[in-house]
Amino acid sequence: MRQIIFTLNLFGREIPIYGYGLMLVVAFVACSQIAKRLAGRLGYNGELFVNAAMIAIITGLIGARLCHVLENLGEFTNPHLTFWHNLQNALNVSAGGLTFYGGFLLATPCCIGYALYHRVPIKLGMDVVAIVLMIGLGFGRIGCLLNGCCFGERCDVPTLGMKFPYLSEPYLKQLADDPGLRVPPALLQFRGDGTITPIHPNSPQANATLRQLMAGQQSLPVLPTQVYSSITAFLLAGLLFCYLTLPHIDGRVFALMLVLEGLARFILEMLRSEDVVWNPHLFGHGLGFSISQMFAMMNITAGLVMWWAVGKCAKATWPGGEHMTA
Repeated sequence: MRQIIFTLNLFGREIPIYGYGLMLVVAFVACSQIAKRLAGRLGYNGELFVNAAMIAIITGLIGARLCHVLENLGEFTNPHLTFWHNLQNALNVSAGGLTFYGGFLLATPCCIGYALYHRVPIKLGMDVVAIVLMIGLGFGRIGCLLNGCCFGERCDVPTLGMKFPYLSEPYLKQLADDPGLRVPPALLQFRGDGTITPIHPNSPQANATLRQLMAGQQSLPVLPTQVYSSITAFLLAGLLFCYLTLPHIDGRVFALMLVLEGLARFILEMLRSEDVVWNPHLFGHGLGFSISQMFAMMNITAGLVMWWAVGKCAKATWPGGEHMTA
């Protein structure tokens, strides 16, 4: 975890460069250039795909942040903070907290609308987007690792687990779940309402001795699901690219992405430290799902339907635009 990669000194003011934001910039540059090259290979204007990438990153950030805020509404409606402070926390994207499916649901119709306006074949454009979307997700999950969010459940196997520093999200969650978590009492503030708040390094109480204690504090090991998600996304991008180079039906690359990403996300959610929001009783047994797992099931269903629908009356396409009967 490394939230701040480096700082820039501009006009006497230090500006922190966050790892999470930096990875978003890297993802945008990589995705826009790859989309441009893929579009050119397929015989279309690559600049249109660069513009679409710009639309996707803006609308995707809005949708992803909005979904994260709704998922964690209590965190952004803290009664101990003012309305403006809560609003600032909700808008603070640099601190991390973006839900992939929220961005996906908003960016997709916006990009489709842009493609319709410029008369780009929708299904072909979606196939290109499917590949770069997975590449962007891969870089985004590296940003999650640097930020310390989207972590997994407790892990008792030292070689598989990862520890995070004092005041990181895993540390705070474990402290909230277990107030007796190996934390020196000197680092904690006990409020009258029974809540426990760890002392911040920049607070007036944080003297040299306390800061030394803070430096040695770590969370218990958790599964590095950010790494698993990043590797999975890059592997899916490679698989989708290979399928794109074969004779295929336009639209099926995107459909395949929906199914495979949905399956991967559903499985990875079992390892992540996420709250269960839906717990139906199936055959007498509770089966809990997180919001992301419900979206994953919707993606899988949509992908299967799309695969079937585009194949009903379509023709297979060679990369480059030539057609042959399916």
